[in-house]
Amino acid sequence: MENDKKQHLNILLFSGDYDKCLAAMILANGAMERGMTTTVFCAFWGLFLLRDMDKVSTQDKSLQEKMFASITPAYAEQLPLSKLNLAGIGKTMLLDMMDANQTPHLQDFLQGARHKGVRFCACRLSLEIMGFKAEELLEGIEVIDVDAYLEDAAQSDIQLFI
Repeated sequence: MENDKKQHLNILLFSGDYDKCLAAMILANGAMERGMTTTVFCAFWGLFLLRDMDKVSTQDKSLQEKMFASITPAYAEQLPLSKLNLAGIGKTMLLDMMDANQTPHLQDFLQGARHKGVRFCACRLSLEIMGFKAEELLEGIEVIDVDAYLEDAAQSDIQLFI
């Protein structure tokens, strides 16, 4: 009897760097196109990918949380490069090269992954520590704890830490 279980990809996204988030989204989209199920669990800096710039708020936050929220990227396209960012010049060059090659940007890959049904989860503890609220995230993001993440990871065929 043939096993009809779909393969599952689990990505723990810990980085808030444009290029690393881009790689995670390319992999998530590729896995979905191959018929795999996919979960992206965002912790700490990876939460920047899930922020909705129209919902970022300082309401009901401590002074430190307000300051942190004001100096961190409000959405995916504001993320810096991991290397050679050069105060944004490197990222501008990368985006120009992507445009010249008609390559989608991070936001496009994120929207594609969401449209294809990638499961996006935010780490509950990371949200609390960083002073973010679930209401500030993109619509449809699940907030889960480490036990739920580990259950998903334990059932996956491929696990990546980015």
